[in-house]
Amino acid sequence: MSEVSHGIWHFIRNERGNVESSLVLIPLLTLFLITTQLTIAIHARNMSSVTAQDSASVEGVSGNFSPSDTFIHINSPDPSQNLDLIVSHRSGVLPRIVPGLSEIMHGEPVTDVVGIAVVENQR
Repeated sequence: MSEVSHGIWHFIRNERGNVESSLVLIPLLTLFLITTQLTIAIHARNMSSVTAQDSASVEGVSGNFSPSDTFIHINSPDPSQNLDLIVSHRSGVLPRIVPGLSEIMHGEPVTDVVGIAVVENQR
């Protein structure tokens, strides 16, 4: 075997740096999982918020309301117009990537979002 090929084989078989790599990879992987969990939680909350707002808008136009909806009456200066606000509540469970997250947070992570729309009732 030539001197060059012997040096290449020695470089490939050398195991220096494996311990240091594992000491860096474990915290790096943990940080990656936590960051991914936060990103997914924010995305799930935003999607729930969009769904609640869409649901409130559709219910305000169609007149088909959910039992969980809340109405707030608004006094209108026009006597022929009666305005109401519909407040639509939605909640859901967040997806989990980090194992053991429910034990840290003392329960399942949930979102609770609100959508608001105006219901225009003609008298």
